[in-house]
Amino acid sequence: MRTRQRSKVPLLIASILLLVAVIVVVVGLLKEEQPEPDPHEGQVYINDGFGMVWMTPLEGVDANPIQRGEMRVVNGQPQYTGADFETLYGVDVSEHQWGIDWAKVAASGVDFAMIRLGYRGYTEGGLFEDPYFRSNMEGAAANGLKLGVYMFSQAITVEEAVAEAEFVLERLEGYDIDLPVVYDWEKMEGVAARTDGMDEALLTQCAQAFCQRIQEAGYEACIYFNRHLGYYGFDLSQLTDYSFWIALPGTFPDFYYQCELWQYSFNAEVPGIEGPTDMNLLFVPAATPEPSPIAAP
Repeated sequence: MRTRQRSKVPLLIASILLLVAVIVVVVGLLKEEQPEPDPHEGQVYINDGFGMVWMTPLEGVDANPIQRGEMRVVNGQPQYTGADFETLYGVDVSEHQWGIDWAKVAASGVDFAMIRLGYRGYTEGGLFEDPYFRSNMEGAAANGLKLGVYMFSQAITVEEAVAEAEFVLERLEGYDIDLPVVYDWEKMEGVAARTDGMDEALLTQCAQAFCQRIQEAGYEACIYFNRHLGYYGFDLSQLTDYSFWIALPGTFPDFYYQCELWQYSFNAEVPGIEGPTDMNLLFVPAATPEPSPIAAP
């Protein structure tokens, strides 16, 4: 009598199901061990002046070393409380402040003045000396203030930027300045300006050309910008040979990159100056104390 052989199909199905279950478990474990890659790896979350955005930092550009906890407000003025820098307070002025009583300015505790030397027109493009440049330089110097100057640029070519630098150097003859010569290019809003449509590459090249000529003449060069120009207008990685001046009203210099000068107010009231004026904080690296000599035994 022939015996019936048991079917192997159910055993095969069970084996397959077991294998599938093992695969599912292994895949799950692998997913747990290998999390999804971070889409913002290597980026920083910054305020660009319009909102919070992710940004990939530029290589070779130093980050801002000032921590929020190192700033406080005293009598309405931001004050740095850290140990890495000494700070000086200063105004920046032009013909818009008219005649200035520099003795009163100095007596109010102001340490330095950034004075507009001249400007290029944003329509025809002519070069003009600020009508109060010389009286401001002489008045500020006579009252012991440290001095720097800035040139309002509307250059649209490298050649024009160099011409602006030469314009500055001619007018600095006979003056001693302690602080930088600043390239102040600004986007003109709400008007038809000759600089409309300039891109990052050309804007950066113009800044380089101006600053290079200034430094060739023995002065320190600096570039002024607001947050938007700093993040999207200039390629700061090409400008690290020069210092930066950030226009950012508030109680903390909330800009990712290091800036030596911070314009923290557009409407400060300063004795000796009629009407509102800009106020600035200059960060000077603190001197490193000399090591004590080792006494001979």
